[in-house]
Amino acid sequence: MPGTMPRETILIDADDTLWENNVYFEQTIEEFLTLLEPFGYPREYARHILNETERRNIRQHGYGVRSFGRSLEETYMKLAGHLAERKTVGNIHDRVQELECTPPNVLEGVIETLDYLAGRHRLILFTKGEAAEQAAKVERSGLQIHFDAIEIVPEKDVATYRALVNRHHVVKSRGWMVGNSPRSDINPALEAGLNAVFIPHHATWALEHEEVRSGAGRLLILTSFRALREHF
Repeated sequence: MPGTMPRETILIDADDTLWENNVYFEQTIEEFLTLLEPFGYPREYARHILNETERRNIRQHGYGVRSFGRSLEETYMKLAGHLAERKTVGNIHDRVQELECTPPNVLEGVIETLDYLAGRHRLILFTKGEAAEQAAKVERSGLQIHFDAIEIVPEKDVATYRALVNRHHVVKSRGWMVGNSPRSDINPALEAGLNAVFIPHHATWALEHEEVRSGAGRLLILTSFRALREHF
């Protein structure tokens, strides 16, 4: 009977779980790598330099479109050297601004699945990134109506999960984290004692890749967000 299922607390990631995100960044990166080709750098090398620059900027400036834009500009300046052109830096800046205004493209099955889950369980949107940018994305998505709470944090690590569990009085054995990133959604949640649902996304950001590790909680691996209805 549907009504007999105990009420769980389900934490749900946003980017690439509820809506497409990284695919737009990847398109921008592909255009950027093409831009660097005339300087004679192989695409793999330019991508490696960009990844390293992103890692450094994330530590200093956090996640988000602006941090990403900074990384593109710094990588361009480094690789183009004295051949760098102000016009190209302007073009990169414009492209990043365009990215910031891209409305969230909600993934198939998300709306009806959230609707279904919200009637049975407590849902908390749990996303990381630049606070104002993520809040604007949530608002533009129109999905906030399904959630009891929205949590936006600079980084999702074990300490953040433990703090959230305490703040919302989550019973760990009845708490789940749903997401596409092993590094931010699955491994830290399991380590913090929660259960997790891993829904892989074909375009998950390279910096979020990690082996899925077992933890204290249960791990479900599903092929789509819609499949949550079969388990909750």
